[in-house]
Amino acid sequence: MSGKRDKLAQTRLYGIADLGYLEEAALEDSVAALLEGGVDLIQLRAKNVAEGRILAFAQRIAPLCKAAGVPLSINDLVGVARQSEADGVHLGQADGQLSSAWSALGHGAIVGRSTHSVLQARTAPRQGADYIGFGLIFPTPTKEGRPGIGLRDIAQVEEEIGSRIPVFCIGGIKRENLAKVLEAGARRVVIVSGLLQAADIAERCRKVRAILSAGD
Repeated sequence: MSGKRDKLAQTRLYGIADLGYLEEAALEDSVAALLEGGVDLIQLRAKNVAEGRILAFAQRIAPLCKAAGVPLSINDLVGVARQSEADGVHLGQADGQLSSAWSALGHGAIVGRSTHSVLQARTAPRQGADYIGFGLIFPTPTKEGRPGIGLRDIAQVEEEIGSRIPVFCIGGIKRENLAKVLEAGARRVVIVSGLLQAADIAERCRKVRAILSAGD
């Protein structure tokens, strides 16, 4: 197993530097706070933004992640991941083939896939995904108008898929409902606004990590 995949196997808290929540000028400070607080993996996400600008964002934060030893993933854009020397890419169901991402990035890259059902979760490892995001667990403004799938299938997906590749529950997860998600069977989570909108991002990360550790 590569060093990147070793880190992935140990990852519990996955943060997203989402420009839908962050001011551009605050990007580095926010990523630095996520890293200080103990986030294990960071994704850069900037929907409806020109690819050249996203590349510039990635180049701004890639050195911070590298210095902290935390992998950086780029949402959707394989070209940006390659040019910024990020560690991988995260692809939605309609965002291309995983094999194409590896052809562009090399097989040392971390390639994740969004999944929204048990069937999609089962399919992703067969396609070669290194990890999956599973959700949306709860409705979230990030995916406005999309209903949450709830807690019911978490345990089944974790049992079937989690022994093979990491499963990250995502969607509307915050410190206040995290215990319920863990009780439903989750071991790993993605938290977006619940971290980025905190008055003290690093301290919020530490509190979330404490809840994750208490669930062990």
